[in-house]
Amino acid sequence: MHPLAESSFLGGILDPTVLLHNVGPWALVVVVAIVFVETGLLFPFLPGDSLVFAAAIVIAALGIPLWLLIVIVALTAAVGSAVGFAIGRRAGPRLFRDDARLFKTKYRDQADVFFARYGAWALVLARFVPIVRTYVPPFVGASSMRWRVFLVWDVIGAVGWAVVLTLAGFWLGKVTFVANNVEVIAILVVLISVLPIVIVAVRRRIRGRREVVSS
Repeated sequence: MHPLAESSFLGGILDPTVLLHNVGPWALVVVVAIVFVETGLLFPFLPGDSLVFAAAIVIAALGIPLWLLIVIVALTAAVGSAVGFAIGRRAGPRLFRDDARLFKTKYRDQADVFFARYGAWALVLARFVPIVRTYVPPFVGASSMRWRVFLVWDVIGAVGWAVVLTLAGFWLGKVTFVANNVEVIAILVVLISVLPIVIVAVRRRIRGRREVVSS
């Protein structure tokens, strides 16, 4: 048994390797379920990044080939985003409302402007940012982007995300410090991922204050 599997309940929450070891042969199913739900079912508060990273670290103990983990994670991520896109395309007018808490009409319009300005590469970049990768597909689905364009860049982003996280976990897992402090590394992965959101929010806040002062 992996030594981390004997840690406390709190440790099991913070350290995704404990969860993976405890579920045993169902580890890959857990990874697939969380990665899919995070995007396909529009539920952003799941540890997709840290779980894939941790799965690559303990892949030998799980008995899963690295290439298979990459393929399955990439496929699941792409399908999940495609489902999110379909939800936005089909339910766009009803999903986005002026008085909605999350799916505001102005957010859909901003997504249209954002992708018109930065191009489809924005889909690839959004894949690496938690929460953002959950809401971008339905936003784009409700915009004017064509399905074929979305599909191509969705697959590119999903493959890139899966390769980067799994290889990082696989190679860094060989470092003693990383292997012994997976819970800390998992938290750092999440913090680094959400850093762009924090930066944008701070910039908008500063810009808003300057506009108020200048007016």
